[in-house]
Amino acid sequence: MANRRSLKHAINLICEELFAEAVAASLYGNTKHEENADAVLAGILRMQDDYISRISHPEPGIKPKLYFKQLREKFTAQVGEIADHINYL
Repeated sequence: MANRRSLKHAINLICEELFAEAVAASLYGNTKHEENADAVLAGILRMQDDYISRISHPEPGIKPKLYFKQLREKFTAQVGEIADHINYL
């Protein structure tokens, strides 16, 4: 298991890349869907805040190794969903 600081750093980097891709897709895409683009950008920021706070304050009663494994799996799934939304901008 990686330490918390490297996990936070990885989440921040991934969210930064998603945000940059979403901005580029909204600016240079064929169609203009400003409401959808704003919703995707807000979703990325919410996701970043949520996962960073979940790393800082893990749920009691769950073994740390299992908790962080589930956290990474959920984060990966949510990143995939947001990437799909960016493709449709």
